[in-house]
Amino acid sequence: MGSVQKLKTVVILADGMADYPVPELGGKTPLMVASKPGIDAIAKKGRTGLFQTIEPDMSTGSAVANLVVLGYNPRTDYTGRGALEAASLGLQIEPNDLVLRMNLICVEDGKIRSHSAGHIPTEEARIVIEDLKSHFQPLRLYPGLSYRHIGILPDGNERLYCAEPHDHVGEPITELMVKPLEPSAKSTADFLNWVTKESRAFLESHPVNIRRKKEGKLPANCLWPWSPGKRPSMASFESKWGVKGAVISAVDLIKGIAIYAGMDVIFVEGATGLYDTNYEGKADAGLKALEDHDFVYIHVEAPDEAGHDKDLDLKIRCIEDLDRRLVQRVLNGLESRYPNTCIAILPDHLTPVTVGAHVRDPVPVAIYHPNFSPDAVDRFDEESVKQGALGMLKGQAFIKAVLE
Repeated sequence: MGSVQKLKTVVILADGMADYPVPELGGKTPLMVASKPGIDAIAKKGRTGLFQTIEPDMSTGSAVANLVVLGYNPRTDYTGRGALEAASLGLQIEPNDLVLRMNLICVEDGKIRSHSAGHIPTEEARIVIEDLKSHFQPLRLYPGLSYRHIGILPDGNERLYCAEPHDHVGEPITELMVKPLEPSAKSTADFLNWVTKESRAFLESHPVNIRRKKEGKLPANCLWPWSPGKRPSMASFESKWGVKGAVISAVDLIKGIAIYAGMDVIFVEGATGLYDTNYEGKADAGLKALEDHDFVYIHVEAPDEAGHDKDLDLKIRCIEDLDRRLVQRVLNGLESRYPNTCIAILPDHLTPVTVGAHVRDPVPVAIYHPNFSPDAVDRFDEESVKQGALGMLKGQAFIKAVLE
């Protein structure tokens, strides 16, 4: 009966889920100790291996990694994270516009204390950004989700080095300021550094921050620019791979990639990008999307945020919640409604709790495909998959494996 049904594909992307061995776990990783029967079932019934999502000379950001997972070449298709997220917000980008991600961060004693200002709620962050808008002309500020916002600078030069705040928690900001990569970019770098300096003076006494400090929360006392770029031009996912795709994510970056790739973005109420996200809602939305899509990409940010916070217990909990509340729900739905479906699970990169930042090591991957015989691996973790039949995937090898 399944053979007459068109092959469908579901990819579950658990952002930053993979990790390094942790001393507190006896040299095991969070994936090794977490209870995850659904994820392990995909490995047991399918084939496993490693996937080099980030090449040695590429940025370790999620943009590069997710583009590679979807079969794109970040060397030609990636121009900057800000431009991708701007698309998710519906912003009009002109060819001469420089688009940047603008984080609300917390600085203490001259060092980055939190890349997310303690995961400031969207409602509070929006107030702060709205109050900042008129202070930094010609930079235009647009509020996003939680600490993640967008800045557009007309005629800005993208030849800049901008430190990614989540990779430099605990480091002095004086060593992380924007640097021009060529003389023509100096004025842009100087302006952005002025924005950072002036934002600290403005935000220190902002009512939102005064209230947050009284409540024992971290203040959003600095505006941090990074990932500069211009508007990208990408081929559609359907034209590249011949399938109609949908993306489910709470993160503007992933939604922006989907928009430029011509994929449908499906909204899920309660999807937050954190550990309190609506896992069940994402699972149900993914199953429903299969009614009129051939390929569904379900992105979950929670393990990555736990890694950045260096919270071991939370990361294990995020993996277990992902398995129990999303993966198993998807597997049960596929069994009853779409038995002839390929399902894959993987992270885009590692975000080790001992590091608190992205690293470029290969990620574990498991693919159950109706036309594949399984390999001998019966667990999904960083070590087990090294014995898998997929070996080391690179470039477009993953997307071809799930679609072909």
